[in-house]
Amino acid sequence: MQRKFHILGIQQIAVGGENKEALGRLWIELLGLKKVNTFRSEKENVDEDILQMGEGSHAVEIDLMQPIDPEKSPRVHTPPLNHIGLWVDDLKAAVAELTARGVRFTPGGIRKGAAGHDVCFIHPRGNEEFPLSGEGVLIELVEAPPQVAKDLMRQP
Repeated sequence: MQRKFHILGIQQIAVGGENKEALGRLWIELLGLKKVNTFRSEKENVDEDILQMGEGSHAVEIDLMQPIDPEKSPRVHTPPLNHIGLWVDDLKAAVAELTARGVRFTPGGIRKGAAGHDVCFIHPRGNEEFPLSGEGVLIELVEAPPQVAKDLMRQP
């Protein structure tokens, strides 16, 4: 099958918990990842620390997420492995093609993500209109910046 887009690699892994400091003890203190940013959104009910593993185009973001209000949705701490993010070379083409093939996306469409890249999410569950989904996993598609796309496309 000829696609109009390419998945280039893992952009991020988002881990949720009721207390991001507890998550940080493992990921920052024990595993040695560096904290590079924070993000807070009342609308998305998230307070997160953004960590980085690796350097340059091959760096992977690890997001430690806790809910602002554990009783509200979205419940970013349930499940603990909240979502996986994938670099894509052409997000608009990916969304158009996947939608046409019956993939369900979450509400909100393409928008700026916490790291400033355009993103959208494949829904973890399908429905009657769009039966294809992440089969229980929330998947974030992230538009790769030109240099990242160039570097990752060169890999064997």
